[in-house]
Amino acid sequence: MKTRILSGVLGLAVALPALAQAPAKEAPPAPGPAKPFALPQPQRFALGNGLRVTFVPYGSVPKVVVRLAVRSGNAFESKDEIWLADLAGKLMREATKTKDATALSTEAARMGGSLDVNVGEDRTLIGGEVLSEFAPDMVRLVADLSLNPAFPDSELARLKADLTRQLSLQKSQPQPIAQEAFRKALYGDAAYGRMFPTPEQLQGYTAAQARAFYERNSGAARAHLFVVGRFDAAGVEKAVREAFAAMPKGTPAPSLDPKPHSERRIVLVDRPGAVQSTLVVGLPVVRPDDPEWIPLQVTHTLLGGYFSSRITANIREQKGYTYSPFSQLSTRVRDAYWAQNADVTTSVTGASLKEIFGEIDRLQAEPPPAAELRAVQSYLGGTFVLQNSARSGIVNQLLYLDLQGLGDEYLRSYVEKMNAVTPTQVSEMARRHLRDDQMTIVVVGDRKAIEEQLKPYGPLNP
Repeated sequence: MKTRILSGVLGLAVALPALAQAPAKEAPPAPGPAKPFALPQPQRFALGNGLRVTFVPYGSVPKVVVRLAVRSGNAFESKDEIWLADLAGKLMREATKTKDATALSTEAARMGGSLDVNVGEDRTLIGGEVLSEFAPDMVRLVADLSLNPAFPDSELARLKADLTRQLSLQKSQPQPIAQEAFRKALYGDAAYGRMFPTPEQLQGYTAAQARAFYERNSGAARAHLFVVGRFDAAGVEKAVREAFAAMPKGTPAPSLDPKPHSERRIVLVDRPGAVQSTLVVGLPVVRPDDPEWIPLQVTHTLLGGYFSSRITANIREQKGYTYSPFSQLSTRVRDAYWAQNADVTTSVTGASLKEIFGEIDRLQAEPPPAAELRAVQSYLGGTFVLQNSARSGIVNQLLYLDLQGLGDEYLRSYVEKMNAVTPTQVSEMARRHLRDDQMTIVVVGDRKAIEEQLKPYGPLNP
């Protein structure tokens, strides 16, 4: 049977020689350079209470994003209030003085969308996306939620139970444990260095504490309303002025003035029996408003920031030490750090660090080939275009500019500045900002199996 099948296949190949000798398909043309981004002309105004408002007409689909950004979040918690901002955000969404959670959801659904409260480190976002004809109604709904939250005691136990489960899950996984240790090493006891409460701390919070936190960290002086999409500007402006006129002025957000610190040392968190080691290697870098931020972004991407990066090619593709390594430029208000992350097999913990530092040193010593840099710039340009191709993406960009104190020119000139980065600049950025002799190394793994492997890379924590 096998002989007859093979004969038939060979006969077919002889009978169709033209098919066997068909020329290779022509490769598609290389993509052209990304075009500069042109932000539609924003309309900006402020209310008498200080609330800032930005309108951006965008797209042809009849939908609109309405989002209120308030400078409130985990960074404004004291050491006795960790995750109190999260609890306040969840309680807010449960009810206003006139609507319960079901009524809020039903109202948003009637407009073809949803209403969300998202708490982050530096800000809390309130709003959602709806059909364009309901833009004024959505403005009024966001105003109701932000001005009249009820913080119902009836939902407190359930929400604290949900947060306690999230906490338990986070603290059981090596990646969050490593991030917590890394943040602690960089920021100490300051706000950015605190990631997780204790279960007892979380269970002790009251609805009154959540309300007090919200009232202390809200108000027009630290709020900015964004409306992006297709909408009637006159009608929406009228709704904004009416709905937010009663918003208390409040006080401006205090300056956090982060002072991160890093030095070459190893923070080892013991997980007996772990078959992998979770690595975080990094240090503070320049802020997003620094002139060298964009060249540093290019450098970071080439080194470890996308799938074809050098560190990924090395420890994933060539060595097989890990499945999904990645580096990040993590930002907060006027603050940033670079970190390389990887989950590696326990037996190659030290070898993985050797390769990571080796790639940093290689980039510092020798500029990358022009073709490699062009590939990175093409990736960044394409990603930038995609980020700005939807209403939510435009809002996210505007939020970033507002948070970091950047102007619209940052968006307009980003592609041009990114494409202007040279191989020599990349090498210079690596030498200047990715100083491997000052990088903190966090390792979560089996101490008995990896302690000797780590000794060549710096002093271990006690």
